[in-house]
Amino acid sequence: MTQSQLSQLIDHTALKPETTAAQIVQLCTQAATYRFASVCVMPFWVRLAATTLKELGASVPVCTVIGFPNGAHATTVKVAEAIAAVNDGATELDMVMNAGALKSGQHDVVRADIAQVAAVAHQHGAILKVILETSLLTDAEKRHACQICVAANADFVKTSTGFSSGGATVEDVRLMRESVPETMGVKASGGIRDYATAMAMIEAGATRIGASASVAIVHAAVYAPQGDQSNQLIDY
Repeated sequence: MTQSQLSQLIDHTALKPETTAAQIVQLCTQAATYRFASVCVMPFWVRLAATTLKELGASVPVCTVIGFPNGAHATTVKVAEAIAAVNDGATELDMVMNAGALKSGQHDVVRADIAQVAAVAHQHGAILKVILETSLLTDAEKRHACQICVAANADFVKTSTGFSSGGATVEDVRLMRESVPETMGVKASGGIRDYATAMAMIEAGATRIGASASVAIVHAAVYAPQGDQSNQLIDY
């Protein structure tokens, strides 16, 4: 896979609470240079990211997170957050599923929660990715969660926030790919810091990668196996 092809699969990400405005500008500058699939930032930074990318003349979408990181927000809060995000310039929303409700057997609640945010996204021409937080779920729950996301009209299923007990695994990506239609995306995220891991996720069926070490990953597409680390982005 070429550097350009790999770049177009990566959401260049900065979600740590201590991320600064200067780091958001750096993130956007790198995304414009490498033509990443999107920049993924906290809701507070959406407007700055959208403005910076516009000033750079870059057509890189802005992604943000909804109900992050635990997903146990009221649906009204998630909907309000989604509306604010699209109004600020986000065109991709990564929403955290309510894992506790799923594990409690409240499947209709989970489906309605996702469906209402999906409706906001689609009304504004945005796409919705649903974070399952796979490290908290059994395999049966992961499959059921994928089915709920399909029924709720989500566009992607996503493995992890990166803030829970585990991140993406090849096994989970493969299970998710098998559990949703080919027309639905699968995003692997959480702990993907090198080229080999990113490629393993793609080979397992991921159509999008979430990473903060994106520059190092795409450089390694040229300089494999070790990669050129001279421009590695600090993992924030």
